[in-house]
Amino acid sequence: MKTDILKKLIKEAVREAIQEEIKDILLEAVRSPKTVVNENANPIPYSTKPTITNINPDIKRNLRSMIGGEFDATISANSSHAQSAYTPPPVNTAGEGSSLPGGEVSLNQIMGLMSTK
Repeated sequence: MKTDILKKLIKEAVREAIQEEIKDILLEAVRSPKTVVNENANPIPYSTKPTITNINPDIKRNLRSMIGGEFDATISANSSHAQSAYTPPPVNTAGEGSSLPGGEVSLNQIMGLMSTK
């Protein structure tokens, strides 16, 4: 028996077996009873209010002295204080030998590549 004929027979047999298995799997999935999942999750209450704790004024004073400044300092800034946008230096991404050769590919060559699969 030629290898081409044997190859075709094996392909057909495998294809038929896979189709039968897929058919059985799909039929089983359709016939099986459907279970409905009900989720009874209790949402966790979320508070957006900040918690305020009373801090002893002596502790506040000690902390301020350790930091060396006031907690309630205000800062004013505008866009002139921002850094300019980063522009990376140009890089040659087409190294030696990495470029494609010049020329054209005919439609027949493309079709030949596609039909070999």
